[in-house]
Amino acid sequence: MTLSIGIGYDIHRFQEGRPLKLGGVLVPWPRGLTGHSDADVLLHAIMDALLGAAGLGDLGQHFPPHDPAYAGADSLGLLRRVRELVREAGLEPLSVDATVIAQEPPLAPHLPAMRRTIARELGLEETQVNVKAKSHEGLGALGRGEGIAALAVALLSRRSP
Repeated sequence: MTLSIGIGYDIHRFQEGRPLKLGGVLVPWPRGLTGHSDADVLLHAIMDALLGAAGLGDLGQHFPPHDPAYAGADSLGLLRRVRELVREAGLEPLSVDATVIAQEPPLAPHLPAMRRTIARELGLEETQVNVKAKSHEGLGALGRGEGIAALAVALLSRRSP
């Protein structure tokens, strides 16, 4: 079995008046994240990890942030397309591990739903997906609550011919 690993990272600043979506889950909070799409920083990091593991570049190459076709795009739809690209490359996701870095809002109650949503979209068991949340301990822009970042690692395997 041939294995491939990829790392993803994304960061977005908060913006008043936008919904906050993380891991495909709507998180009740008065501020969402700014971005060309729905700015789901967690799914963006996961997609970059998947694309990286497959040697398929990065999110911006496939869904350019200046392309009006992706304005307000639902990141779950983009994740489905990334999964298709990975499969077309002859690879299958085996596992995903991700960390959301946010001073606020409290995310622990929403992590199981994020995990379920990501697993479903990738065709994985929930045990193959892990989502954690960490604060930034008051340090820097993230610690001041100016935005949210996410890190992800994806493990892929080559499908048998």
